[in-house]
Amino acid sequence: MGKITNEELLKSINSKFEGQVTVAGEPYGLLTIETSPENIIALLSFIKTDPALQFIYLTDITAVHYPEQEKTIGVIYHIHSLVNNVRIRIKVFIDGDNCHIPTATTLWEGANWMERETYDLFGVIFDGHPDLRRILNVDDMTAFPMRKEFPLEDPNRVDKKDYFFGR
Repeated sequence: MGKITNEELLKSINSKFEGQVTVAGEPYGLLTIETSPENIIALLSFIKTDPALQFIYLTDITAVHYPEQEKTIGVIYHIHSLVNNVRIRIKVFIDGDNCHIPTATTLWEGANWMERETYDLFGVIFDGHPDLRRILNVDDMTAFPMRKEFPLEDPNRVDKKDYFFGR
């Protein structure tokens, strides 16, 4: 089997999702595209079941918090086509106050724990998830530790004051 190029992959996706997908870049040869929460499951389903693409391996689901952007949470999917030996990254940006996105467990059972981890660390709610609860932190925790909502250091620490270091 020959390796599919990023151009061929993008052409195939655009033929089905014209105007619903934008190219975010191609860092280190990894095609990165963006879509909306309304289109993510249809897009994932298409690239998984299309006979030419066969992106059957879900490598990872995670998120990134961008507090300076309007849509502060980016949900990131990494999917691998083992047949074509090519990977794709798909980003979906959502509002940090209303973090809802459909679950990918309908396509990959392995998405279960990836989505639980993303919920636990970033607060993303995967609608339709069979068992969305914390996986790493205690159940009664109210914060989401990977969000950039707290200062990195305690401002009351005295051992970090400049005058201790001759500044």
